[in-house]
Formats: sequence, C-alpha cells, structure tokens
Amino acid sequence: MESLAWGQTGHRVVGQLAEWHINKKAHKRISAILGSESMAMVANWMDNVKSDRSYDHLNTWHYLTVEEGKGYDPSIQEKEGDAFEKTTMIINLLKKGGLSVQQESEYLKMLIHLVGDLHQPLHVGRGDDRGGNDVRVVYFGQNSNIHRVWDSQIIDGKQLSFTELAGHLNKRATSDIIKKYQKASIEDWLEEAVAIRPVIYSLPEDSRLSYEYDYVAWPVIEERLLAGGLRLAGILNEIYGS
Repeated sequence: MESLAWGQTGHRVVGQLAEWHINKKAHKRISAILGSESMAMVANWMDNVKSDRSYDHLNTWHYLTVEEGKGYDPSIQEKEGDAFEKTTMIINLLKKGGLSVQQESEYLKMLIHLVGDLHQPLHVGRGDDRGGNDVRVVYFGQNSNIHRVWDSQIIDGKQLSFTELAGHLNKRATSDIIKKYQKASIEDWLEEAVAIRPVIYSLPEDSRLSYEYDYVAWPVIEERLLAGGLRLAGILNEIYGS
C-alpha cells in the first residue's frame, strides 16, 4: 500500500490544529524537543525519511487493515507493525520517558504523523485493494486512484494553505466538540474510518469523479482533519501537559 496520507497540506493541518490546542506546559516541553521546528512542519517527517533506507522498517506503520464488520485483528496486520499498534506503542514510550534526545524527537514526529494517518479513512484499509490504491478513477480528467484522491487531490483542489485550512476548521472547535473527540479511544477512530467507506466507495459506473464527488467527500475530510488535530492535542496534553 502507498503510505502517504493527507499529502503535506493535510498533515500540516493536523499538526497546526494540535499546536493551537495543547496547553502551556505541553507547548513548552514540545518546543524544547522540536527546537526551531513547528508541529505543522514536522508532521511530514515520517514520509520524508522514506528516502533513507535505514528507516525502511517504518513503511508499514502508516496503515492497518480492518475487515468489514470486524474490529482490530493483530493476526492480519503487517509483521513489521501497523498504525494502530505503533501509535499505541509510541504513546506509551513517550509517557514512560527515559528516551534519548533523538528517540524522543523522532517518536514525537511519528506520533504527529500517525494520528493524521489514522484519520485518513483509507489508511484503515479493508484488505482487498491496498487502501484504495487499486481502485482506478479519473479525477477531473486526470488518471488517479481513490487513495490519492482522498490523500491530496480533493484538498489541493481547494487551493488553501495549511494555515488557511486549519484556521477555517478551528472555528468549529468548541469546548463540546473538543470533549467529544478527545474522549474517543483509538479503537473508536478505527470504527469511524470503517463507517466512512460507503462514502468513499460510492463511485459512478464510469469511475469519473468531479464536483459531485467532491461535494460529498469534502465535509468528511474536513471533519477528519479537525478530529485528528484535536485528538492529537489531547494525547500530547496527557503526555507533556499534566
């Protein structure tokens, strides 16, 4: 499966939203770890290091499989690890502490990325089409696949910077919405992704997608990005802000 999720803009949106919603203590500690880099700008680190073969073991960490009507099943996941298992592992390691400076920095960058991945519903794949990569479509006249459409093409078509999109979504972040999202477990996130599949796979017979598909998909993408950002903030407040 291709393991890019949200493209660069979407991942930065999740990082930026989280940075706006962490508390002062968490912000101070995270700033010390990341130095001159923001959470938005490190959000794509886990994709960028694919150019370094020493990080090849991370390739399967970006996604997982949840079969229709079932929950998370470790027996059907990639042997090198999956997004659910590794996100949980990283959260526990960061909470425990005792990591080297490099370990903590890298795990934090991974966490920022993986929470974004888990909110791109095609990264919770159904197991038969490589997370939509095998579903060929024509998007506004361009040959593509449904994974790429949801990763980046719909978002990029809005022609918004990550700060513009994050600011737009942040207006919806009421205290009730924040509580609603942050009380959900990671298992709940997987159920949400599975529930979105009927929207994703509702394709016309000719597989040609344009305004009508965007109109239905865009509100779902907005909601997923907002949920990812607010949930990442909640996790980081637990790790660094308490």
